[in-house]
Amino acid sequence: MKQKLPIAIALEYDEDNAPIVNAKGTGDLAKRIIEIAKENNIYLQEDKELIQILAELNLGDEIPEQLYKAVAEIIAFAYIIKGKFPKNHKP
Repeated sequence: MKQKLPIAIALEYDEDNAPIVNAKGTGDLAKRIIEIAKENNIYLQEDKELIQILAELNLGDEIPEQLYKAVAEIIAFAYIIKGKFPKNHKP
């Protein structure tokens, strides 16, 4: 059975625009993207279905509107873990 290569997609979100794909790769490049994220304490999420869809996008592409909810949940969770809240957040 053929083993699948690891895939990694990095998103960038500036709180004003839709998240964009700022890095992506398979195999050794995917491993390096993950290493860099860990070195910089960037939240990692493993979602095989979502990553397959995001892998179809090009670098610099905004995520499609159909993925806003799924990606927003990941970003919100990452914010909570870091104790960070969006600039318009009202407790």
